Amino acid sequence: MPLPKPDRFADYITAADDAALFSSPLPTTGVRRTTTRGELYSWYIYYVGNCGLGPFNFAVTAWHNLLHRAGWDPTLGHASRCSDGPCYLHAFGAERSTHSTMLITNAISFGMQAAVYLVLGSMADYGSWRPHIVTIATVVGWGVSFAWLGVTAPPRWRIGTSLYVLGMLSYRVALTFWMAAFPGLSRDTPEMHKNERGLADGRISRAEFERRDMLARNNLAHVSFFLCSIGELAVLAILCGIILSIARGDDDSNARALSIVCAYSGGVWSKPFHLSTTPSRCAAASSRPILIKTIQEEVADFQALTLNYLLMDGIAAQALGIGVFWVVQKRWFLQTKTMLLFNGFFLLLITAWGCLGITQSYGFHNLWEFWVYQGFYGIFVSPFHAISQAMVSEVVPRGKEFMFFSLFAIVSQTSVVGLVVAKAIIDRTGNNNMPFTFLLGLGVIAMGILSTVDISKSRYECRKYLEEEAVNVYMMRHGEVREVADKLALEEKQRRQEAADQV
Repeated sequence: MPLPKPDRFADYITAADDAALFSSPLPTTGVRRTTTRGELYSWYIYYVGNCGLGPFNFAVTAWHNLLHRAGWDPTLGHASRCSDGPCYLHAFGAERSTHSTMLITNAISFGMQAAVYLVLGSMADYGSWRPHIVTIATVVGWGVSFAWLGVTAPPRWRIGTSLYVLGMLSYRVALTFWMAAFPGLSRDTPEMHKNERGLADGRISRAEFERRDMLARNNLAHVSFFLCSIGELAVLAILCGIILSIARGDDDSNARALSIVCAYSGGVWSKPFHLSTTPSRCAAASSRPILIKTIQEEVADFQALTLNYLLMDGIAAQALGIGVFWVVQKRWFLQTKTMLLFNGFFLLLITAWGCLGITQSYGFHNLWEFWVYQGFYGIFVSPFHAISQAMVSEVVPRGKEFMFFSLFAIVSQTSVVGLVVAKAIIDRTGNNNMPFTFLLGLGVIAMGILSTVDISKSRYECRKYLEEEAVNVYMMRHGEVREVADKLALEEKQRRQEAADQV
């Protein structure tokens, strides 16, 4: 076979070279390990702790509650207190609404996360230090969770703002690099090792291998989200007792309950981390859920118990939805992209419902709507997060998971644009539902772009990327690129023969 030209790597991968699409030509060190059952379940367990109940759900409620109690009603003057109408306070150098303050803070938080990903993501696939990323982020998350115990009075809303930003940063970084372990764990299961040998030996076709690979990735993604949902329900049930014993119906006791709930989430996060052995081996925020959650908290009057029940409604529906969608996908062998488009359609319906609230008395204005929303979102949209994780893993070059998951996390931080625009829309119109029109347009565009993604073509592009890196970065000759893959294949064949001889 003639040596490929540097700019035409993918052209020489023919049907006879199918196995090359799923290997890496880069120099490797150490021995490839097989994912054990204990290793896999420890990865599952960690997600129960880092599910976001504290930093993503209750911390934002505790912080929003402080803003609301520290603010005033602009129609009544600075000496008044906020009620059901607009609520303002002095933040970021100007008098602005609490909604605007929250959106600006989230934009700052997302910008900080993107900066961290740029630094860590570019180095995490090299060397042996990357396990410490999850460890350090987790420890910081614990500290922030327990720090909420001292932030319950309205004058401390600025401290609460700092804790919220730092908590979200630690939570997102830990979650992103936890997810980055997922493709490797899936690829190294005993079943996938067997399938790789079948592909190399010609016993199964590339199409069949791709189907099994797709189902294996989706299996891990769905199982992790399902077990996380069950674990969250157990945690929320305990939180009901905690809240009932503390909250007495007044603002002060409700604030104490929220702070204790945040601290408890830190304890829940620490236990799975101690049990887990694999975070060392190792989500995207968007404007829509932040906007809906902000409205939900005000409609529920920041009552910790009510918000806890709403979360239980959503998480129970989420477990059901993930289970049902996984059964459907496995039964009819539906592609990951097909499932993602299906879930995305329901996400657009939720956004459209928010648009109705611009002029109507419904559209996220009533508490009953949030009960319906939590159930609907849990069943039809929550599987989107599990499936999107599998989708990302299918378009990532082998061995570059940490760098590319960081890249996708950075791209997800472009939701900062949505938050800034949403803030400007609210400031200009005074209508908290108006940003849904902007988000609906973005959602339609995103669905259109997703529909054009070609998974099969991406495999060739990933292979081309790895081979160009081998030549340009590792200074390998074009022939050596193929020789590395051939050598690894020969070594694997010899190991299999030695194992068979021993038997």
